[in-house]
Amino acid sequence: MTVEDNLLLGSYARRARPHREQSLRRVYELLPKLAERRKQLGGSMSGGEQQMCAIARGLMACPELLILDEPSLGLAPIVVKEVFRLLRELQGLGIAVLLVEQHVRNALELAERGAVLENGRVVLEGAAKDLLGNPDLRKAYMGQK
Repeated sequence: MTVEDNLLLGSYARRARPHREQSLRRVYELLPKLAERRKQLGGSMSGGEQQMCAIARGLMACPELLILDEPSLGLAPIVVKEVFRLLRELQGLGIAVLLVEQHVRNALELAERGAVLENGRVVLEGAAKDLLGNPDLRKAYMGQK
């Protein structure tokens, strides 16, 4: 499937179909590289581009809440920055994001609230700014003292 086919598939839900063209324009504005590659086969893109396409496909469903599980996993540092840039823009559009992420600092700098899980249990939770300043969290997850 092409990039555009993948994106259109994201607007399959009944409530998203009437907004398909508007959503496609918005996704292409947020991620111009996808617009450039709309006719390219999705499987031939780099891992980072495929991740951006996957996020964009989710946006095509006109979500009120976007749930992302490790969107930066395995990506080059420059692509990780691009993922977090996109997430910041989504905040500005009023789309709530539930994020599970290995890059703790990036995630907490973006978030309003955070929770730290250890072996399936919540060990810390609260305002993201408070968690960022927590010395135990900094030592355990950010490699800082």
